[in-house]
Amino acid sequence: MEGLIERAARHIADSSYAIALTGAGISTESGIPDFRGPQGVWTKNPEAERRAYQGYQRFMQDPKAWWRERLTASTSALGELRVREPNAGHHALVELEKMGILKCLITQNVDGLHEKAGMQSLLEYHGSFAKLRCIECNARFRRDEFDLEDLLQKDQLPPHCPHCKGIVKTDGVGFGEPIPSDVAQSSLEEAWRCDLMLICGTSAVVYPFANLPRVARQKGEATIIEVNAEPTPLTQEGISDYIIDGQTGEVLPAIVEAVKRLRR
Repeated sequence: MEGLIERAARHIADSSYAIALTGAGISTESGIPDFRGPQGVWTKNPEAERRAYQGYQRFMQDPKAWWRERLTASTSALGELRVREPNAGHHALVELEKMGILKCLITQNVDGLHEKAGMQSLLEYHGSFAKLRCIECNARFRRDEFDLEDLLQKDQLPPHCPHCKGIVKTDGVGFGEPIPSDVAQSSLEEAWRCDLMLICGTSAVVYPFANLPRVARQKGEATIIEVNAEPTPLTQEGISDYIIDGQTGEVLPAIVEAVKRLRR
């Protein structure tokens, strides 16, 4: 592994426009369960997965009932995300950004940990649990910008956008819900522009997110490096140039230290 870390560090240090993609694997080390792993939320509770697949459809059919259910539910599938903290992997990516190397990070994760770690150029592909979003104009809001409990008590759900009066939902993208157009377009542009893509902790099976490495490969000029606990379709199909097999919280800090040595 040491040789691969040095190889990755060299590629990263020599890049002119590096970006990173991250998935659930980077957050499991912060105590946030994934969905489909051996101890995943849906592995242990298939009913929760079934309901998740129906969530966006229920919202579109009856946003008031959907919001009422959200605000009166006793538990969240991902636990209490507010108390979770970024781990060494999150901080390593922030350090690469501060060094001027990492130009953008695109994440599947809705846990907000990249933002909490201090990442500035961040695209939350599937949204964030900490935000709300207008489904008409894509305006995003902090949760505390709406008094949701007051709206519940006054029977004034769903909330409405102060800009366009559209219906507001949580920012997280549900199954069957289109990726917000602003994020989808920016992500494609970043994948096309990059000359290095660092893929961290994603199984690369959820689309359209999993198409982004293929966009970078189609251009033919980007080096694509995986940091994953096990091979993915990107590995098997030759989309990535190579994979570093390991935990992101261990591998990414080691890569950062190797990059620092190269830049001395």
